[in-house]
Amino acid sequence: MIRYEDEGETLADKSPCAGIRADLKMCLLESECCRIEKKTPRECLKSNLAPECHALRNTFFECKRSLLDNRVRFKGRKGY
Repeated sequence: MIRYEDEGETLADKSPCAGIRADLKMCLLESECCRIEKKTPRECLKSNLAPECHALRNTFFECKRSLLDNRVRFKGRKGY
């Protein structure tokens, strides 16, 4: 799996969870669903998620959920 950061590019989006979002996007774009079936990443995310992207989706969800959790001040954001 290719991580977005490994390609030497920096993200313009500096918001929390932006790196995980970019990794999930790259994973979806490289999956069979987008390449062969010619579906959009959003459709692939909803219908048949590739097994290699499933962990990234869960990590992204946990990161976004931790933004709403007040305990993040003590424990730090999840997914990093």
